Amino acid sequence: MIPTRHGSERAPLAAALGCFAVAGVANVTVDHVAHTIGATGLAVGGVACLARYAQSVTRKRLAVTALGLWLSFLSVAVAHAVGLETVGSSLPGPARVTVVGLTAITWATLLAAAGTTIFLGFREYGASTPAEKPDEQVLDGETTDYSTR
Repeated sequence: MIPTRHGSERAPLAAALGCFAVAGVANVTVDHVAHTIGATGLAVGGVACLARYAQSVTRKRLAVTALGLWLSFLSVAVAHAVGLETVGSSLPGPARVTVVGLTAITWATLLAAAGTTIFLGFREYGASTPAEKPDEQVLDGETTDYSTR
């Protein structure tokens, strides 16, 4: 086994969140094809980072991450229900910065939550049926130690 630093599996998740956030903000204006192409490339890069993260953690950790991301997305969705401009004008500082920040967080959490859920589904689908105890498994053509007479 290759030793890894504790917490080193978080770097791909952070990179994926960053890619998704930038892609979400870049794709706000659909007037420019270059922005859309760049945002799509960033989203694909985010999925690749998310896949690397999903491979490096256990199923339980991936499930907890997916749940946390969904809860984060739902909490940010409240700001959308109120209105991003309303939230931006009620907080100190430029409203536009708040709107862009909330948009980035929304896209990052939504895409990462969906991606981790999909990767968790693939992992669960690929998992074998509940494992039997090793002493209960008999391969084809293999005889047991016990006589069948």
